[in-house]
Amino acid sequence: MPEMTQYQNGVPSWVDIGTHDLSAGVRFYSELFGWEGQDMGEEAGHYTIVTKGGKQVAAISPAQDPGPPRWTTYINVDDVDEVTSKVESAGGDVVVAPMDVMTAGRMAIFRDTTGAVIAAWQPGEHIGAQLVNEPGALIWNELSSSDVAKSKAFYSAVFGWGWGGGEDYPEAQVSGRTIGGLMPRRPDMPADVPDSWLVYFGAADVDADVKKATGLGASVIAGPADIPGTGRFAVLVDPQGAAFALFQS
Repeated sequence: MPEMTQYQNGVPSWVDIGTHDLSAGVRFYSELFGWEGQDMGEEAGHYTIVTKGGKQVAAISPAQDPGPPRWTTYINVDDVDEVTSKVESAGGDVVVAPMDVMTAGRMAIFRDTTGAVIAAWQPGEHIGAQLVNEPGALIWNELSSSDVAKSKAFYSAVFGWGWGGGEDYPEAQVSGRTIGGLMPRRPDMPADVPDSWLVYFGAADVDADVKKATGLGASVIAGPADIPGTGRFAVLVDPQGAAFALFQS
């Protein structure tokens, strides 16, 4: 079901991005996906929740650090503090310690054992994305890892993930259901680019969306291309330098 009212522990539930030019970021993604933004105000740091058809799908906010902007994946958890303890035991780093986000929920941000950033969300009034698996909404999350075995061990220890798929593309599972992918890092990736999570948004027509995105100032780094028996995808970089992907099933 594309409309969500709750998420199981261990399932990706939300994505957001910090941009150096908030208005330009909101404008780019709104024009690309048909999103509407609502600035939550100064008290919330101008965190801007974007909706599709009236349903919350993601958020865009001012960047908190000077580095390149990036989309962050949040994993729904029952207890952020317990997960933080597991992160430390598994060899990860705590980037943002557990904190309450007013009445919306409780969050923390971590760096896994190969350097990729991942976040955890314990819902309060905000459950996460209210719409998924549709054009303009979150459809997939994929980790690029320089050490697949190390990554699998970390995420199993922290979030209880099982694994399916093949050796060339392991698939994370919760209760036997596939919830994300693990891509071995490409050998041509620059050494100064850290391992990372890539956020995929649904597309009704990948090629048309790529053309629209490039017309808005984005650049293409992969695709559009077919994944035999699965769908069609493309990976892009937005005008401020953040990578994201499109997928058409």
